[in-house]
Amino acid sequence: MTSLPFYIVDVFAETKYAGNQLAVFTDAEARSSTEMQQIAKEINYSETTFVLSSEARSGGYDVRIFTPAKELPFAGHPTLGTAFILQHEIIKQPIETIALNLKIGQIPVSLLYENGLPDVLWMQQRSPVFGETFTAETIAPVLGLDVTDIDTNAPIQDVSTGVPFIIVPLKTHQALKRIKVNKDRYFALIEKTQAKEILAFCPETYHPENQLSVRVFADSLGIPEDPATGSANGCLAGYLVQYSYLGKPYIDLRVEQGHEIGRPSLLLLKATKTATIQVSVGGRVILVARGAFV
Repeated sequence: MTSLPFYIVDVFAETKYAGNQLAVFTDAEARSSTEMQQIAKEINYSETTFVLSSEARSGGYDVRIFTPAKELPFAGHPTLGTAFILQHEIIKQPIETIALNLKIGQIPVSLLYENGLPDVLWMQQRSPVFGETFTAETIAPVLGLDVTDIDTNAPIQDVSTGVPFIIVPLKTHQALKRIKVNKDRYFALIEKTQAKEILAFCPETYHPENQLSVRVFADSLGIPEDPATGSANGCLAGYLVQYSYLGKPYIDLRVEQGHEIGRPSLLLLKATKTATIQVSVGGRVILVARGAFV
């Protein structure tokens, strides 16, 4: 079988080797699901994507997303990183919107340009669905925190824009930095919940130009801590406007993630609440390398 072209990109990255790295394979239609899963396992990034064809179908490009362990219906940084490669390496001309046909459905990505090159990419996520709530007494021990570290002015809740996350509001940056997941308690918790991953956040930051700090824990996917998570932050955006966490039914925010593991990322969030909640997640993508998988 012929070799498979691939590209490595940093997503939600302001500089190279920050953000969340992604491998994007193109011309992958001839590969079976088993082969894609095996390649994703060998690459061993949090997610790897496969563009099935360089030709658009039904208004979008067919894309599949795999972790080393399983296929996902949707994920944030793979959506933006793949859209970047489609524009930069396949379409090769400025285009305002690219749609990706994912397992969850079609996700549009808009591109803003600077000096003729893609600058910030934005994806529109599904309206959030709000699920189970949790007590501080249940979640604090999972994160290795005290109950008093949790901000009880907003709920701890399962929120999904395609992939569910447990959203945990914390009072201080110090509490966020102190998190140490108790794996036994974590796996005992997710045996009973729809959401398997946890996003904790606080309204204090490393950099004053940003508004929130975030950490995401995904041991169920083999990722103790994720450096940049578009799907989780989309859930957070919906949560913030649902509960007017920042005092208003709309947000336009810069969010930090990944500082604690040496992969500092920047995610841009927009959301509004009218009859429904509209959520968009944006960020920058940097091409790191290209090659062929034999």
